[in-house]
Amino acid sequence: MNWYPWLNETYRQVITSYQQGRGHHALLLHSLSGNGVEALCYGVSRWLICQNTDGLKSCGQCHSCQLMLAGTHPDYHVLEPEKGKTTVSVDAVRKLTETLSGYAQQNGAKVAYIPRAEALTDAAANALLKTLEEPTQQTYFLLGCEKRENLLATLRSRCLYTYLSPPELQTAWYWLQKHIAGVNYNDALTALKLCQGAPVAAMSLLQPENWQQRHALCQGLAHAMQHNDMLSLLSVMNNDKATELIGWLLGLLTDSMKLQQQAAQFCLNQDQLPLISVLASRMTYTQLFNVYEAWQQCRHQLMTVPALNQELLLTNQLLQWEALIATLTR
Repeated sequence: MNWYPWLNETYRQVITSYQQGRGHHALLLHSLSGNGVEALCYGVSRWLICQNTDGLKSCGQCHSCQLMLAGTHPDYHVLEPEKGKTTVSVDAVRKLTETLSGYAQQNGAKVAYIPRAEALTDAAANALLKTLEEPTQQTYFLLGCEKRENLLATLRSRCLYTYLSPPELQTAWYWLQKHIAGVNYNDALTALKLCQGAPVAAMSLLQPENWQQRHALCQGLAHAMQHNDMLSLLSVMNNDKATELIGWLLGLLTDSMKLQQQAAQFCLNQDQLPLISVLASRMTYTQLFNVYEAWQQCRHQLMTVPALNQELLLTNQLLQWEALIATLTR
C-alpha cells in the first residue's frame, strides 16, 4: 500500500502513544476521502501486529509482517459491507466479535479495521459496543470515518478520536507534481479545492478521463446557458457518474453565489470563472440558491433511493431549470 508524507506526524504520534503505554485500544480516525487514511490505518495495524518492531516501524521480516504483506494474516480483520451492499450488518459484527473473543492465532495482537464506521447499521454498532468497552487482551480497533456526526454517540465515546487533516497546499502541490507528469499549478489548485485539500482524491480527479468529463460538463453548461437549452446537458450527465457530475455542478452554482457577494477569491473553480460569471449574471442569488437546493435534493435521491429512474429525474430537473431560464429572458 502506498504511503504519503503528510501521514508521518499523525503516525508518529499514534505509535509513540503505544510505545509509552498510553495507546487506546480503539482509535476513531476522522478524515476526508482521498486523504490517505487507509494507508495510515494499515501502517498502524502493521506495527501493532509485528512481532519484532523496530522503533516506530514494523520490522517487515517476522512471520506476522510477511503474512500482512501477503494479505493473509489470520489476526487482521477488515470489516466492510458485502459486495452490492452499502451497510455492515449486525451478523457480520457478531461474527467478528466472536472471532476476536478467542486467542490470536499468531500469539500476538488482533486488529480489526473498519474503513467506514458510518456503514455500520445501528444494530451493528450496538453489537460492537461491549467488545469496544471490554476487549480481550491485545485486541485493537481502528475505525475510519468521514462524517463523525453520523456515528452513534455511544460508539464515539468508546474510541479515542483523531482527526487527520489535509496537508498544506505546497505539500500537496509538490506531491501531485511528483505523481502526475506535466500537471500545471492552476489545474492542481482547482482539483485540490474541489477535493477539500485531499491530495489522493485530487490526483484521481486530475486523471485524464475524470478531468475531461468535468470539462465536458462545464462546456455543456456554457452551451446550455448560451442557447437557453438546459436539456442539452442530459447527454453529459446521464451516466454512471451522475452523482459526481451533480457535485461539480453544485460547486459551480456555489461559486456563482460567491461571485455575487464579491468573494471571487474563495471560488473553488478558479479555472471556470467566465462560466461562473455567466451564471452569476443570469440569475439572482435567490434563484441560484433554489436551483442549488433542487440539485442537491436530486443528488440525495440518486444516492439513497434504490431503482430510481435516473434519466427521468435528471430530465425533470433540467426542464425545471430551463423553464426558469426562459422566464428570465422574457
